[in-house]
Amino acid sequence: MLDSLIVQLGPWSWWVLGLLLLAAELVVPGFFLIWIGLAAIIVGSLSLLLWDSGFWIWQVQLLIFAASAVIVTLLGRRYLYGNDQATDEPFLNQRSASLVGRTATLAEPIAEGRGRIRLNDTYWTVVGPDLPAGTRVRIVASNGRELTVDAA
Repeated sequence: MLDSLIVQLGPWSWWVLGLLLLAAELVVPGFFLIWIGLAAIIVGSLSLLLWDSGFWIWQVQLLIFAASAVIVTLLGRRYLYGNDQATDEPFLNQRSASLVGRTATLAEPIAEGRGRIRLNDTYWTVVGPDLPAGTRVRIVASNGRELTVDAA
């Protein structure tokens, strides 16, 4: 049944596949089927031009579809994720990274390399040289939920 449908549609079968994949992109979460759908439309465009050629057999069409799917996916991802635009809030979702450069007072002494500071309403675990409680420290780096400090 599928074979007869492909034979009846001829070069338009790639267009149908491409449009079905683009429609599936709306339903399926993620952002991947659009690139495969575009690759099918590329092969469909080539099929409209080359359908009567002797070398345009289904194996060649599948090879071109696979190659164009890889190329279109790589180019699309590069376009989407390669646009690093400057922002006025570079540490928006990186709270600990936004604390680098600030100074604070040790709430607990740094003993054996670990202690705690209080910034605003939050206590942070810090690592650094052993210092007594009440010492002013400067945050020099962040590693997740842990801050690295030096004496200010």
